[in-house]
Amino acid sequence: MEKLKKIKIVLSIIYFLIVLIFLWSFFTTFSLDEISSYEFIRKNRDFLVGFRESNLLLITLVFSILTIIWVLMLGFGSPVALLGGFIFGKWLGTLIVTISLTIGATCLYLFANFFLKELVKEKFEKKFINLMEKFKKNEFLYFFIYRFIGGIPFFIANILPSLFNVKIKNYFFGSLFGIAPGVFIITSLGSGLEKIINQNLIAPSFFDLIKSPEIFIPIIGFLFLILLSFFIKRKIS
Repeated sequence: MEKLKKIKIVLSIIYFLIVLIFLWSFFTTFSLDEISSYEFIRKNRDFLVGFRESNLLLITLVFSILTIIWVLMLGFGSPVALLGGFIFGKWLGTLIVTISLTIGATCLYLFANFFLKELVKEKFEKKFINLMEKFKKNEFLYFFIYRFIGGIPFFIANILPSLFNVKIKNYFFGSLFGIAPGVFIITSLGSGLEKIINQNLIAPSFFDLIKSPEIFIPIIGFLFLILLSFFIKRKIS
């Protein structure tokens, strides 16, 4: 038992070192000024869209694998959804991003459930003790609502269910259907940005962006989703 505990600790340390190396590599390769430059975004838009049109299957596979790795490296879901909409459009992007995030989240949950369970209990059990009883009543329903409501950083939301011993099947499908509405809204925003960049050689003003239906409709949808999540949270509480 003591030997297994030591193995878990060593593997957990290795995992977090990999996460740190990944983040360091990313931010030393790309500066914030570079990735936020309109010219950088526009050039990469042309490359990504051209690559998608010539080899959709390959770019889908690469994007999905990188998304799964990103989630395992404790990455957030929103940037992936935005990029997915930018590359694939809102409908196909929603499908690809939702499935990829769900697979990545499930893999991270399995890892946390085996290696980090005691740490998660120590940090979060007291705060979420009331949810444990609710999960026992109807695990899939409450996990779906948990995913739909959100409000917790994505990587924490992925590992927190190890407190409730959620079944893998319920975790996967609860995640798949629970995150889909939010993913659709963000991929719609990413798709709208791609269309605007395609139509403008120079960066449009903030007000020009907001006036575009491709932008303000997803924003309205996002605000509605926040209000709906708040209402559901109040009802459950």
